[in-house]
Amino acid sequence: MMRLDKLLAHCGYGTRKEVKEFIRKGYVLVNGEVIRNDDFKVDEINDEIIIADEDVAYERMIYLMLNKPDGYVSATFDNYDPTVIDLIAGYENRNLFPVGRLDKDTVGLLLITNDGKLAHKLLSPKSHVDKTYYLKYEGKFMEVHHQLFKDGVVLDDGYKCMPAEFIDLGNNEGKIIIKEGKYHQVKRMMEAIGCRVTYLRRISFGTLNIDESLNEGDYRPLTKEELEELIGIN
Repeated sequence: MMRLDKLLAHCGYGTRKEVKEFIRKGYVLVNGEVIRNDDFKVDEINDEIIIADEDVAYERMIYLMLNKPDGYVSATFDNYDPTVIDLIAGYENRNLFPVGRLDKDTVGLLLITNDGKLAHKLLSPKSHVDKTYYLKYEGKFMEVHHQLFKDGVVLDDGYKCMPAEFIDLGNNEGKIIIKEGKYHQVKRMMEAIGCRVTYLRRISFGTLNIDESLNEGDYRPLTKEELEELIGIN
């Protein structure tokens, strides 16, 4: 059960103060009955809730695929730069957050949700969820570097990365598959072998692959199949 004003605010019908006013003015019906008490308890799954002749469809958990553009930070708030949450409209007051982070200048796949349990599972070091990046770089990637990636690249601070895979696409382009998410990890791994990343785009996260029909800055809800596969990750 859930307070009526909280549910309506979560569904984006206004702030708690605004929806309280809607309720008190008699704009809201629950199971055909006008409700004027903002603290009225409703069953968010089974009750029929109508506001101003519009059916209210409540989704407890939100799962969005965002194609992150350059210039946005992976945070819910920042004093200096726009955040990825600033790109999301229609889900106000739903406590959305990015799962993990992409650097400000890194683009591509980012999962946005309010499901803390799933986020913890996907980001836990125990899960070792694969993350695949497409990159362009300066420098020379040599055959010996493939084995270095498989053995675990040592970063500038002495940290030894988990085994990773580099797929050489030629023309100073490639893909990297990693199982961690250390700070600037892909860039630092490339720097460790004398290469500099000039463009970085995440194209997959676990079972989730970027929807190539999404322009940068666009997002969409996950499909049922995408969500089930993501939840099924051990």
